[in-house]
Amino acid sequence: MMLPEMMLPKRPLGIGNVTITATGFGAWALGGGGWAYSWGPQNDNASIATMRHALELGINWIDTAAVYGLGHSEEVVGSLLREVPAAERPLVFTKGGLVWDKRDRKAEPRRVLKPESIRQECDASLRRLGVKHIDLYQFHWPDEVGTPVEESWEEMARLVENGKVRMAGVCNFDVPLLERCEAILHVDSLQPPFSLINRNAAAREIPWCAAHGTGVICYSPMQSGLLTDTFTAEKVAKLAKDDWRRRHPDFQEPNLSRNLALRDALAPVAKRHNTTVSAVAVAWVIAWPGVTGAMVGARSPEQVDGWIGAAGLNLTTADLEEIGEAIERTGAGSGPTMPQSRKAA
Repeated sequence: MMLPEMMLPKRPLGIGNVTITATGFGAWALGGGGWAYSWGPQNDNASIATMRHALELGINWIDTAAVYGLGHSEEVVGSLLREVPAAERPLVFTKGGLVWDKRDRKAEPRRVLKPESIRQECDASLRRLGVKHIDLYQFHWPDEVGTPVEESWEEMARLVENGKVRMAGVCNFDVPLLERCEAILHVDSLQPPFSLINRNAAAREIPWCAAHGTGVICYSPMQSGLLTDTFTAEKVAKLAKDDWRRRHPDFQEPNLSRNLALRDALAPVAKRHNTTVSAVAVAWVIAWPGVTGAMVGARSPEQVDGWIGAAGLNLTTADLEEIGEAIERTGAGSGPTMPQSRKAA
């Protein structure tokens, strides 16, 4: 069921004055095919129509990254922004720190957070997006080339001071790295992977963020499609040849059967709430204390309709207990199964 804009709840992102809808639009797949973490080919016009649909339903933020399609996802988002009146534009979040080989599009990008590289990447993102500042700029992954995180985060602070970046965040950082950054400049947000299958961030990172006024926007809340209503084992064989999911353990046995069994266990909850399994999966993520919002991808307007209801879906303690029991019964994934604050006394 589609929701009008006024019904999409908003939450403050950390301690600043920015509020975001509980669900946002993730633009990873809009980068198209032909690179290391592609979802396969994607039509740009379809991408723009899909984002427009999400905005019409009330979504107020889009998350992309320089590496998605090796710059192409940002270009597509930029095309959308040029078509939308300034007063109606969404907040735009993007990421840097993954540097690709221009001679080999299929090569694994390197995790580089050298100050000079960050500056160059930020400027390139600004050009591709066609904006004067980035609402939230994030380090995509921790550095792997020996750069101390203090040097990287000091460069982020300069980007904020120079007005190129409005808020500063990180993705995939653990608590020790978060603490080293926080000592220099407040970390406005963390973007961890978090879903019914990958629950690990709930053990340490999300509680740390809650204690330090850092927003949490989770990625892959439907575990890259596994927790959607229509995904099947047969679908894996039909994925595009360059779709990264083909080689991921979650999409291979024995994990695949466990994950789909957990997905199936969400159906009774979805039926009670007159919604989709996809919406229940996303609603579970945003029900977790300390989580600000969930970033959800879509390649068509119909896919947006499948999860948009999550923003206004309030799972009861009984729902969460039933889901927790299903997690334990199926053995899917890892991490805490239910917020301590919601467990029955």
